[in-house]
Amino acid sequence: MTLEDEIVGVLKRARVAAHPMSLATTEQKNAMLRHLASAIRLNESAILAANASDLRRAEKAGRTGAFLERLTLNAARVTAMAKSVEQIVALPDPVGAVLEEFTRPNGLRISRVRVPLGVIAIIYESRPNVTIDAGALGFKSGNAIVLRGGREALDANSCLADLISASLQHCGLDEDAVTLIRNPDRQAIQVMKRRPDLIEVIIPRGGKALKDALEGSAVPLMPHYDGICHTYVDKSADLAMAADICFNAKCSRPSVCNAMENLVVHCAIAEKFLPMIAERMVVAGVELRGDSRVLKILPKARPASDTEFDTEYLDLILSIAVVDSLDEAIAFIERHGSHLADAIVTADETAARRFEREVDSATVYVNASTRFTDGFEFGFGAETGISTNRLHARGPMGLNELTTYKYVIHGTGQVRNV
Repeated sequence: MTLEDEIVGVLKRARVAAHPMSLATTEQKNAMLRHLASAIRLNESAILAANASDLRRAEKAGRTGAFLERLTLNAARVTAMAKSVEQIVALPDPVGAVLEEFTRPNGLRISRVRVPLGVIAIIYESRPNVTIDAGALGFKSGNAIVLRGGREALDANSCLADLISASLQHCGLDEDAVTLIRNPDRQAIQVMKRRPDLIEVIIPRGGKALKDALEGSAVPLMPHYDGICHTYVDKSADLAMAADICFNAKCSRPSVCNAMENLVVHCAIAEKFLPMIAERMVVAGVELRGDSRVLKILPKARPASDTEFDTEYLDLILSIAVVDSLDEAIAFIERHGSHLADAIVTADETAARRFEREVDSATVYVNASTRFTDGFEFGFGAETGISTNRLHARGPMGLNELTTYKYVIHGTGQVRNV
């Protein structure tokens, strides 16, 4: 069997499973998810053993630092996966929800109703929890889901996919409703992107290599690529608050896409604020890089070029710039950002309103850390990704974002005369 035959076979089986999945009841879906949450808890040791195998292979291949952090599971993260599934159970089923109803002058009653997208392929790297998050959200939203994780997490992804399959079987549902492509050959992506007849949409979560691999896709994409997030500390900011927000945004988990990569500071408070935040960052092991104005205040920082302000480090590295105005800060974010998550710290209501209106990002924060850009934190249970698209969804993608809608029209014999 060729690779193409193998992948197309998976996609065709998912296509067959998609229609009955769209008709599954809320009770059926929640029963499966409850079983899955229990299975995750009961199989913690097996999940961690599979992850340990992935980590050994990654370390042997020379992987270090942030890559290993994203790949690593522990007891707390396994528990978090189970909790995310339980939270999805508690959320309303979006399928069949009536979004609006209205009656035309001719008596036609028109309803706009949520329906699943169909077959969704999710391609992701490193983080094995995505197998559960994406599988559970896609399943609850009535879709058939095809998962394709990176080779670096193959053992953990396979273990988690087996638990999903067992839970589907236990509840009398089609195993092909959520499937994992286990062949690590990257050419699998090339097969997938050529099959709009079998896939409604691909949700890619990864870096430049994945973006390049999906260039020219015939299947629509809802991408989650770079997360070059900014925090702008305005001249009116409470500096103690700003320091806490910036430290959290950079250091709480630097390997994730919602971590701050660029810090932008107003010149009026730079001489006071930069030494304050630099001390905390350096103690935490953060390497500081700055423009020429930053280097005058923090001479131990490394020089930062435009290239570095355009870099998603996913590590304990921070680029810093000093600006003269809010206008300059907004322009800086537009030039260097990825439109995922950006924040302002300010006590000036006018500045806050301008920032939230003019910064064109999927999530815009006033006086809070960008680290909250996360489906679990937004109350979605989990997320299939954080979209920086404008169509069809933006920001953390939960249940509603995995649906579309159709119009249902009720009449009493009306016919159109013109």
